[in-house]
Amino acid sequence: MHLSRLFGRRLREAPADAELPYHQLLVRGGYIQQLSAGIYMYLPLGWMVFKKVEQIVREEMDAAGGQELHLPALQPMELWEASGRREKWGEVLFSLRDRRQREYALGPTHEEVLVEAYKHNVQSYRDLPQLVYQIQNKFRDEPRPRGGLLRLREFFMKDLYSFDATWDGLDRSYQAMYDAYLAVFSRAGVPVVAVQADSGTMGGKDSQEFIFVTDMGEDTIVLCPSCGYSANTEKAVFNKGTAAAEDARPLDEVATPNIKTISALAAFLGVAESRTAKAVFYMGDGQPLLLVIRGDLDVNEVKLANAVGVLEVRPMSNEEVAQHGLVAGSASAIGQSGLRVIADDSVVSAPNLVAGANKPDSHLLNSNYGRDWEAELVADIAVACEGDPCVDCGTALEVKRGLEMGHVFKLGTVYAEKMGATFLAADGTRQPAVMGSYGIGVDRLLAAIVAANHDDRGITWPSQVAPYQVHLVALNPEQDSVREAGERLYREVEAAGIDVLYDDRQESPGVKFADADLIGIPLRATVSPRTLKEDSVELKARAEAESRRVPAASALEAIRDQVAELRVASA
Repeated sequence: MHLSRLFGRRLREAPADAELPYHQLLVRGGYIQQLSAGIYMYLPLGWMVFKKVEQIVREEMDAAGGQELHLPALQPMELWEASGRREKWGEVLFSLRDRRQREYALGPTHEEVLVEAYKHNVQSYRDLPQLVYQIQNKFRDEPRPRGGLLRLREFFMKDLYSFDATWDGLDRSYQAMYDAYLAVFSRAGVPVVAVQADSGTMGGKDSQEFIFVTDMGEDTIVLCPSCGYSANTEKAVFNKGTAAAEDARPLDEVATPNIKTISALAAFLGVAESRTAKAVFYMGDGQPLLLVIRGDLDVNEVKLANAVGVLEVRPMSNEEVAQHGLVAGSASAIGQSGLRVIADDSVVSAPNLVAGANKPDSHLLNSNYGRDWEAELVADIAVACEGDPCVDCGTALEVKRGLEMGHVFKLGTVYAEKMGATFLAADGTRQPAVMGSYGIGVDRLLAAIVAANHDDRGITWPSQVAPYQVHLVALNPEQDSVREAGERLYREVEAAGIDVLYDDRQESPGVKFADADLIGIPLRATVSPRTLKEDSVELKARAEAESRRVPAASALEAIRDQVAELRVASA
């Protein structure tokens, strides 16, 4: 391909809405172009990279036993109603009606459709296990698309689904996908850490996310540098310690004038924040919730929603607090009625805590769970923070930002039972299939490759996903000798089966070299009046600082050898 004919412009400056470095480079390099918020076009360079990334994913899925198929993006809404997920997805689910007023969804995922395919194609335990996948457009009405390719309204996902006869079979399918995912990210040049994760709207038993640790990430993960424990903060647990045993002392009301916060309360009374019981007010699916948690801890809203069994929770408004007769800054569960009381496990065994007296400027010393108050539900609803002790080894935890690259789920039988995906077992009974779901966001993976492989000049594509292997630059091509030498080398490299982009434009050397660095092809070859005088060609790897000259007569051989070396180095 001649660069003068390539569709897509290189930009000196990034658009104002491209804030993240990777996003700026993809836009400036002519790889992608925004059509609307959360909707992007892949230009030819970008689509070439995308297809190579997609092929890596495809090869690893095939190697793990997956069979590729293609499912409709347009899905009858009754499937979503049958699975019970229409309400869970809410406004994120794109919906539309056809001319006969039948309602459809644009698929954000394909569990429901795959179950329908399963029901028509699997009859007996002899047909299991099955692993089938697709790489296809997905649609989600994201309220806040962000970060270029990171959070899109239309995006590409590889989604694979496993069907097994037993839970042990699911474990084997899950492990096969886990290993395949590590292979995908390794080949793509993106380092990841696997963390325990919340299953969210997917449901099921267990799930893990593969996280690329980066400041541009929207996920927060907790890592133990000693034993390797890792989890998304939505799932992370930590050692909250065990309170020293004490005899329960009598409740004692004390005046706490103008004290509204736990830190102020602890300072005023001369106690540690961990010796207080903090009351927090939430709404969950329209129900008022009074949470009680140790004063030095904060509430994890995802854990709370899961524990209570609601789709989402939110803090009460000031109006709702007043409506339910709660006293902000001095509330507790003692004597409350008409509210669902949820207790974090940190307060149940902690004796003689300071709690609110449910009236302004007053608190109670020596509150004890079981004697003075009880909860409808006791659960872990606390968020893990930097420095908290690891639940496994006690080492101080680290909190990092990261980007979710893939997610694997043990769905179990939840979809099979709701939608009738069964099989005839060996004993003659019909049993629900045991399912797994495994997703990789291909757009996100492409974005992460750039985030992990760039410098201040541009992209440094790993060889296996680069749009071309060689970027041939002709300096001063208006000179016949340079133009002829450039075209001759271009034809030779192309004939050798090496993908080559030829910069034949009449631009300054500075512009051409800057564009080559920006585009990021692994190997640059330069033909110029100076190299012609020396009967040589200049070769420079994108990721290296120094260039070298090779004889023109053996330039093709040198290019072929270095392309092979770069492939091995990035494999």
